[in-house]
Parts: sequence; C-alpha cells; structure tokens
Amino acid sequence: MDYQKTEWFNDQSFWEHFAPIMFDRARWEEVPIIADAITRLARLPLYENPPPKEIRILDQCCGFGRISLEMARRGFSVTGVDITKSYLDTARDDAAYESIPVELIEADVRSFVRDSFFDVVTNLYISFGYCADSAQDRLIVKNAFESLKPGGVFILETFGKEIAVRDFIEREWFTRAGFMVLTEYKPVQAWEQLENRWILVKDGKQIEKIFTQRLYAGSELRNLFREVGFKEIELYGDWNDSPYDQYARTLIITGQK
Repeated sequence: MDYQKTEWFNDQSFWEHFAPIMFDRARWEEVPIIADAITRLARLPLYENPPPKEIRILDQCCGFGRISLEMARRGFSVTGVDITKSYLDTARDDAAYESIPVELIEADVRSFVRDSFFDVVTNLYISFGYCADSAQDRLIVKNAFESLKPGGVFILETFGKEIAVRDFIEREWFTRAGFMVLTEYKPVQAWEQLENRWILVKDGKQIEKIFTQRLYAGSELRNLFREVGFKEIELYGDWNDSPYDQYARTLIITGQK
C-alpha cells in the first residue's frame, strides 16, 4: 500500500535537520546497554559470537542503524528497515567501513513483512504512535507478529501516556549540538495525543516542525499486543528490567508469538 508522502515523518529534510538534536552522543553511548537488554529480553545468547545457530533480527525504524549494526557486530543476522534514505546511507557507510554484514532496506514498516522469518523484531527510540490513526499503529504491531517465527519475540519501546502526564511541561529551552532548541507541548483529544512543536535556532536561522504522537498507556499497549496474537506479554520501565511503575523512564513492552 502506498501511504501519503505528505505525512510529516516522510519529510526527509526534517530528519536531516533535527538529527543532531535527536541522536546526540548520549544516544550512541547507550547502544551497548540497550543491545544487552534486547539480548536478555529475547533470551538470546549473550557472549557467544557467532551464536550457536543463525538468529535473525528485524529492526523496525532502524534510523542510522545504531542497534542494527551493534546486533550484527554480535553475530546476529540483522535486517534494518527505515523510510529515511540519508539515514540508511549513513548506516551502510558505517557497515561497509567496519565490514559488518547487515541488510538495510528503505521501506515503510506499515508495509514491510517477511512471514515467519525473524526470531526477534524491535521497534525502539520512541518510533511508534505517529501514524494518522490507531489502525495503522496496529498494523505495525501486526506486521511484527507476522514477521516472527513461532516463539519469536517483539520488543517495542515508546513514550508511555503515564510518563507523558507525570512529566508534562508546556515548554522548555535548551542547547544541544550547537543549536538553541525550543520545544512546546500540548495534550490533545483528552491525552490521546501529544502535539509537539520543535524550533531550532542557529546562526540566525530558524527551523520549525509541528507533529503529534499518539500516546498509549501500558494497559492499552498490552491489550493491542494481545489482540494481534502475542502471548507472555511483559512491561518494563527501563532497560534494566525495572517494572513499569511510577518511577518508569520509558515504556518497554515485549510479547512472544
């Protein structure tokens, strides 16, 4: 299916302009920790490289390939999918430089499926909830389910509604990567969505983007996973397996096919 190219996340220039803000050094430094957590949550061999058997991983919305390349370094067979060509080009250059075997595909995760092919599917760094309606969000989860082998595990990280309400601020200024950044937030439709307004200022130039994210409570995501067909569903509030409670830093949900 061809989706609207006018959707905000299909704007390649947005990802190029805002990349230094979203993917700063801290994001790169946490990659080994997240990779360890994925390996643990999916019950994969942690210290055997290569693993005793081929293990296939699909990284939905892989971006620059931070997790894709790290998992490939550990001996797993990795496929990364993203819509942003410039990000994929960077990931390919990095993979070629290190001679890392990884498959990188320019595609929309609402369309990409390989039936019963992968042992693990990931969707990380709050890449979920931006579609025009909840049915398309559900399709992303369903595609993950269909792409997994029986017994395979889906790991999704997103911005939980409970966290959004607890930590809500209307606006803030900060500097990052040489930019002055203004962010403004507004709940819409009774906290069903959160409107984001980001403004970057540097060298007298200003770049602005407005977009919305659909917010899911932990219970709502659990129900979505269950409806699609997942079992043994677990929720976590951090990559150290802490519970999804009042102290949660993020919302991580796992389900087994």
